[in-house]
Amino acid sequence: MENKGHRKLKVAIIHPDLGIGGAERLIVDAAVELASHGHSVHVFTAHHDKSRCFEETMSGKFQVAVYGSFLPRHLFYRFHAVCAYIRCIFVTLCVLFMWPSFDIIVADQVSVVVPLLKLKRPGKVIFYCHFPDLLLAQHTTWLRRMYRKPIDLLEEKTTGMANLILVNSRFTKSTFATTFRGLHSRGIEPAVLYPAVNVSQFSEQCSYKPNFLSINRFERKKNLQLAISAFALLSYSGTNSYGATLTIAGGFDKRLNENVEYLEELKQLAEVNGVSNRVMFVTSCSTQERNALLSQCLCVLYTPENEHFGIVPLEAMASQKPVIACNSGGPMETVKNEVTGFLCEPTPSEFSKAMAKLLSDGELAVRMGREARHHVAELFSTKTFGNQLNRYVLDTYHHRIE
Repeated sequence: MENKGHRKLKVAIIHPDLGIGGAERLIVDAAVELASHGHSVHVFTAHHDKSRCFEETMSGKFQVAVYGSFLPRHLFYRFHAVCAYIRCIFVTLCVLFMWPSFDIIVADQVSVVVPLLKLKRPGKVIFYCHFPDLLLAQHTTWLRRMYRKPIDLLEEKTTGMANLILVNSRFTKSTFATTFRGLHSRGIEPAVLYPAVNVSQFSEQCSYKPNFLSINRFERKKNLQLAISAFALLSYSGTNSYGATLTIAGGFDKRLNENVEYLEELKQLAEVNGVSNRVMFVTSCSTQERNALLSQCLCVLYTPENEHFGIVPLEAMASQKPVIACNSGGPMETVKNEVTGFLCEPTPSEFSKAMAKLLSDGELAVRMGREARHHVAELFSTKTFGNQLNRYVLDTYHHRIE
């Protein structure tokens, strides 16, 4: 498709690790959509495992270049932030010295590279902030606070140097304003660009078996134990006379110690609660496997609290499945309570009550699922996302960002 009426731009996207996750899904969608608008797109990253990535990264619709895969992700499971900075800086230096100029460069997650990228003519940089990193990091000890202080200051300073800042939700935008007070006082406000899903990837043919599904990375902040505890409570209450099961699927990276440890903790929790025979774990499922799980479940449990956005609820609703999610963060902007799912307090009892409603009313999930797919197709499609991103890219190139 040609970019009619506009110059075809050369666009570079820099992302730390092109694995499988919500941030990576957004980057892949951004690359595909910008390419569909006629732009030449290159994605630069420090890691791209062809056996564990989104299929589109190997489709040829855009180019992927890897630099610095030899650099460590951590030092003895510490200094993750510094290592991430070093990896992204290395990627950026390779772009600066080994590649011709780009009209627009999109930096994702790590803002420290923004001032370096502005050295490359014409120096038009868009920074996508999923969430302020300083709020994600631990500041629990004096030593950690000393370690994080210069990193946190650098994050705010370099973020403000971008020509345009994008965030993934209104929740993140409000958090951005209260976190980066210096930028806010200077009138620097991010624009919201919601992540999206390709609705056509999800079949309209589905069934509603009594299986609850959780999809998330195996990280403690994803609060997956809530799904197991709620499912166990459902069983204790006697509601689970329908032979219901729970499947916990998601990104699993054996390189990450937390992934390995947390998976074992979850298995032990299921064992202690007496539901291990009805809880199945699926690690690093492919897109096809994920879609198959979505097409056959009753609903999706989304357990993170104060999630910045959350792509899983959109994927679930695109699959015509209702979502039970925490009443906080991004899901409050994507899930319509009691219409496309339920927004609950993050407790096993509240999640269990919502699960019981869907189990006891065979038509409720079908009605909610129908509304959910229409809702996503209207507001969160990749076409809507691509058109909005393309406008931001063109406006940045033509100096028209307000």
